[in-house]
Amino acid sequence: MLNNFFSVLILFYLNSFSFAQDFSEVDNVILSGISDNAFPGAQLLVGNDKDIIYQKSYGNFTYDLSSPKVNDNSLFDIASVTKVVATTTAVMKLYEDNKIDLNEYVIKFIPEFSGGGKDNITVLNLLLHNSGLKAWIPFYKSCYSKSDVLYEICNTDLSNPTNSKFVYSDLNAILLGIIVEKVSGKYFDEYCRQNIFDILGMKNTFFDPDENMKQNILPTEYDSYWRFRQLQGEVHDEVAAVMGGVSGNAGLFSNSVDLFKFMQMMLNEGNYFNPYSRGLKNEKMFNAETVNLFTEKFSDLQYENTRALGWDTKPDGSESKYRIPCGEIISENSFGHTGYTGTSVWCDKDIKIIIIFLTNRVYPSRDNNGIREIRPEVHNKVIEALSK
Repeated sequence: MLNNFFSVLILFYLNSFSFAQDFSEVDNVILSGISDNAFPGAQLLVGNDKDIIYQKSYGNFTYDLSSPKVNDNSLFDIASVTKVVATTTAVMKLYEDNKIDLNEYVIKFIPEFSGGGKDNITVLNLLLHNSGLKAWIPFYKSCYSKSDVLYEICNTDLSNPTNSKFVYSDLNAILLGIIVEKVSGKYFDEYCRQNIFDILGMKNTFFDPDENMKQNILPTEYDSYWRFRQLQGEVHDEVAAVMGGVSGNAGLFSNSVDLFKFMQMMLNEGNYFNPYSRGLKNEKMFNAETVNLFTEKFSDLQYENTRALGWDTKPDGSESKYRIPCGEIISENSFGHTGYTGTSVWCDKDIKIIIIFLTNRVYPSRDNNGIREIRPEVHNKVIEALSK
């Protein structure tokens, strides 16, 4: 009840006053994260269904203060945010075009994905992460190509029965990316560019950056176990790297401005401003019913669930030793996703607010987990700032 009252109060303020909120406490949280070496650089963007409310860049590419300063045009490896901005959205598009039935078995699209119970796994299971597939496989130790990765997935045993529980797995997203290719007849990155990024004017969102782009991308980890080099403009995720930098689970590079264009379209239930029209013209990428289907918590399951289709919703958090990434005071009517490199996109549909927070927390090592405390606090302070 209190949370609902808080949401109504914020919405009242947003509709009644100009956006002159004081975000200094948000800045302080992010700057303290840099001071505590949780990450060297960051971008924050707060917006609503109509416009950007607050946008700021922080820190440097590395902890060396002589390294480039992060600016609004800097790019990040967004890691698993790829799963929603590219993969889930591509599936949404094919679903709305009646080319994918969510209840269709994966084996229809990938015939070699069979045996050991895998024949019963549907596209819906992949989106909900309840397929029963393992959470992760160190593909980089045995695979050298995309076909190697697919062969390994098709020949791995399930870790638990399909539909029995949620297990977040990169394997689900990898298969979804391959299904998009099979159905569309296009390479995954090409399909996403033509049907998502180009349409929304996301000119700085892409897989596998060109060499001349890399200097504008924040570095991630120093890979001391496989590639033995500092990663910059090269996908951090190992399986995406094995697959040539293009995968359904990771591989996208982007920035807060481009991601806002995407999230604003989602918040507006599929409607977006056409960046290429000569006048003010709103167009539709998806029907509202499709957006709501994919972003609302899926409840028709035999276990307690906080996932939507591809997306996460506000987790319960009671059984985790970590704070929930979207913060404690965001409404239950929210959806979002995080990325391993320290990135996240989140949307509160009740108060119509988008929060995009990008960092390179894995520089120089993934062992740094300070983001787990900083990220929820950033979300809380943003919502508190909007309520004052």
